[in-house]
Amino acid sequence: MSGFKVYDAKQVSLILASVPIQSGFNEGEFLTVEPVSPAFEDQVGTDGEVTRTRTNDNRATVKVKLMQSSDGNALLSTLLNLDINTPGGAGVGTFLLRDRQGTTLCTGSKCWVVAPPSQSFDKTATVREWELRVADMVYFVGGN
Repeated sequence: MSGFKVYDAKQVSLILASVPIQSGFNEGEFLTVEPVSPAFEDQVGTDGEVTRTRTNDNRATVKVKLMQSSDGNALLSTLLNLDINTPGGAGVGTFLLRDRQGTTLCTGSKCWVVAPPSQSFDKTATVREWELRVADMVYFVGGN
């Protein structure tokens, strides 16, 4: 007998600087997390010997797609403006992504908003895509 799994996008938690973004996500894909660099690089010598080097680059790029009506836009705008207008990285905070029905977990202690999103206005609501950077991402890509 095979296992039975259920995925529910409403069970994906996103918490930035200890504040959850709980609603207002784009229809379809609404969140991506991508490492900036591979964990290891390799180099081959003339004789074919391969040396593997740990990059030690734990940065990640996170893209969050919110509807223009989402309260999450105000949170991200506040963090960005705080970071720009206050010395010492005041807009830098923690990052937590968790699938509460599965085992996927991504965390970092230093996350910031890279820039404000492009904005478009239409007859119907549009999407705001925010780019975040996490300096020290730790991944556990689990099942659901």
